[in-house]
Amino acid sequence: MTPVARGPIGVFDSGVGGISVLNAIRRILPGEDLIYVADSAHLPYGEKPRAYIEARAQRLAAFFLEQGAKAIAIPCNTATAAAVDALRRRYPELPIVGIEPAVKPAAKLTRSGVIGVLATTGTLASERFRGLVEREAPGIEVLLKPCPGWVALAEEGWTPERDHIVAEPLSELLGKGADVLVLGCTHFPFLIEPIRRHAGDGVVVLETGEPFARQLHRQLVVRGLARESAGGMGTVRYLASGAAGEAARRIARLSGQAVEVRQLPPAYC
Repeated sequence: MTPVARGPIGVFDSGVGGISVLNAIRRILPGEDLIYVADSAHLPYGEKPRAYIEARAQRLAAFFLEQGAKAIAIPCNTATAAAVDALRRRYPELPIVGIEPAVKPAAKLTRSGVIGVLATTGTLASERFRGLVEREAPGIEVLLKPCPGWVALAEEGWTPERDHIVAEPLSELLGKGADVLVLGCTHFPFLIEPIRRHAGDGVVVLETGEPFARQLHRQLVVRGLARESAGGMGTVRYLASGAAGEAARRIARLSGQAVEVRQLPPAYC
């Protein structure tokens, strides 16, 4: 299938964490129609085998193509690490944009020579991530901290009683001298307030939503697939592989607006 400029962009994440990047996409590409799939029946990706995640990515890509998608955006570090190369091989005609932790800017910003990367186990264990560190942070001490509990906390909502889930990983990294923290999961920006509070003013916290959206825009422009807004906003359709009502409640809480979430067709769940 040859993509056309009027087609939508397919966006997926393991749950509603990708909403943090979807918001950036809407700001930078306001004229584009978007389809967002919260793959919540398979949440979290970070603790699942690579082959499982790749299979989910292939299934969702097939759904997007059925909808006439002109591009696929993967604002999920774990899914990018597991599946983006395979998807690009299978669909060479399609712009497929993945995300990766902001190690390169972190390496440039650190004064102590120590940066901390907070992500899922799957992201940190991937060959793609190891290559990123070797390429972009030579001579820098890169501390890796899996935070499996943060995905559920972002999905369900931070509460004071659960603040220790945020505090403990940060305390370890800061105690080892990290002065730049990289949020290596799209769920984590929804915990930015407690993260910044525990990190303190002297620590830089990096996320990747806007750089990802700019890269997506560049890929569309290069291929002649970008749509200009002409003063109007594109549409957004939301679907979920899990309970649609629960996904709608979580998206509304995180985005600040009520949305309709439909059930992903059973063949793609």
